[in-house]
Amino acid sequence: MKKTGEVLMGKDPFEEIFMGNEAVVRAMIETGTKVIASYPGSPTPEIAAAILSIPEDQRPFYFEFSVNEKVATEVAFGAALNGNLSCAFFKSVGLNVALDSFVQLSLMNITGGMVVVLGDDPGANSSQNEQDNRNVYRMSRVTVLEPSSPKEAYEYYKHAAALAIKEQTVVVVRLTTHVCHARQKIKFSAYENPAPSRTNFSRANGPYIALTVMALDMKRKSIQKLKRAGQYIRQAGLNTEIKSNNSRNKGIITSGLTFLSLLDVFELSSYRPDILKLGAVNPLDPEVILAFLHSHKEILILEELDDILELQIKALAYDHGVKTKVIGKTEDEDFVGEYTPDKTRDKLSAVWPDMVIPSPASPALLFPVPPRPAQMCPGCGHRSAFFAIKKALEKEDVTVADIGCHTLGYMPPYEIGEVLLCMGASTGIASGLSLFNDKKRVVAFLGDSTFFHAGLPGLINTLFNHHNITLILMENGTTAMTGHQDHAGSVIPVENLLKGLGVESILSCDTYSQSKLTELVKTSMAVKGISVVIAKHPCMLKYSRQKRKQPGFVQTHVDIDPEICNQTHDCVERFGCPTFTRKPDGSVTTNLDLCIGDGSCRQTCPEKAIVFGKEAK
Repeated sequence: MKKTGEVLMGKDPFEEIFMGNEAVVRAMIETGTKVIASYPGSPTPEIAAAILSIPEDQRPFYFEFSVNEKVATEVAFGAALNGNLSCAFFKSVGLNVALDSFVQLSLMNITGGMVVVLGDDPGANSSQNEQDNRNVYRMSRVTVLEPSSPKEAYEYYKHAAALAIKEQTVVVVRLTTHVCHARQKIKFSAYENPAPSRTNFSRANGPYIALTVMALDMKRKSIQKLKRAGQYIRQAGLNTEIKSNNSRNKGIITSGLTFLSLLDVFELSSYRPDILKLGAVNPLDPEVILAFLHSHKEILILEELDDILELQIKALAYDHGVKTKVIGKTEDEDFVGEYTPDKTRDKLSAVWPDMVIPSPASPALLFPVPPRPAQMCPGCGHRSAFFAIKKALEKEDVTVADIGCHTLGYMPPYEIGEVLLCMGASTGIASGLSLFNDKKRVVAFLGDSTFFHAGLPGLINTLFNHHNITLILMENGTTAMTGHQDHAGSVIPVENLLKGLGVESILSCDTYSQSKLTELVKTSMAVKGISVVIAKHPCMLKYSRQKRKQPGFVQTHVDIDPEICNQTHDCVERFGCPTFTRKPDGSVTTNLDLCIGDGSCRQTCPEKAIVFGKEAK
């Protein structure tokens, strides 16, 4: 059976069942994309995984993990100024990091063309919010294509690349979580040998510096490019009308995954309105939309998150005196979450009760299931760290979280990390909390990947302004939360960088050395000014996967010795490893399917009742 990389690099046309993220990579190959830069984040990391499945010497493009999304955008932009088609991809909130550069892109003459693949996250499946980046795209005046399926993700990337090259501009492909992760059988085209890379930057293609009156002229040109993009979208037929034989003069305007939810609902509907499926959500095509409005008495606009389409379409209808009834969002919940088939059915039932019945009661309501909180993996070094650090903290101390696996320290039983905004914010927030605060010590947490991504400015600010905080740098050697991607720490040791910045108090130990870590944190918190504790241990999920591949590997595990255990339950209530199960009679057992036998739990038991399997009596 061929590996993913071999399939992706096939020269001849073929059919394959691919995830949306994987299909995008094939489109990158077919379009001759030359430079790709990314910072990992769900729902897009499988794009990188598919790229990395191709041996580096066989890739027809250059690929890198940049230190953050802003840098990835800038690398791709710079490569495109050399005349090479480029791409940057990242997740929804990554656009916030890239925004300072991203909003300038439409002003620039990007000679090679540039595509940005953005993974939005309705439902906040893996993000701290469910922001609707279509708001940003309108402000930035960029063309946005929104596929509804893996097949369209492949096709729309190719359209985006063609348009970006034609207009020498940037085009966004807006994916959402379930388009990224869905699988579909797709027909792929042949792959020709790509043209050689170019390095022909010329200032004559600019201007590339938006100063005074030049900035205004560049804006005028970006407006014209957006209009021409609208013409391309119409000629390509990306906005399509699906007619019904029994529409009752009703129609629905929608886009993306919501279109597929509609098709699911219509399988059991009494009649089916016509559908205008928008493949491009910016710019909108007024001609197509007005024709659809004029041909129906009632129109429902179905869109996830904000009312971006609704407000534009209602304004268009008003300006042209269209009398069609346009129905949009009416409830607060219409602005929240994904338009799954159930939610779509409920919306249609509320608007047109004769079309569909409301969704049946969820099985979870009929048969309540206990909530399943997010968990750190068995053996995770962060669990040992939080167990040890909590012993060093006083009740009044304040702890500030950051983005990463260690964010789960907020959950019981650790309850560490009381404030969180975004990547790299912990040191700045902690510095603010430390002001006029003589009684409470403020402790910030930061992962090693986030340290390089966005943590350095806050740390430098803390040093420059002499703020009084303790930073605990959780070093596991990888970008664990999004799939174990490499980061800059593999070539720039964090301790060396801290010393170079002028941090004088730096202590470090392995998190499995729990007693030592407790003492180091106490010592560090007594230091005036900034002090850093590096709490390090390899990501055990990555480590255990690598171990299992080694010849002769034998899985070990721990057991609870019932003759020693006195049911103090520290292993369950304070350490919180999901391997342990407390039974109704108070006894504790080990789930052998979860236990990796790392033994980090053994030191947490005051009675020494946790033993390796072979030691149990």
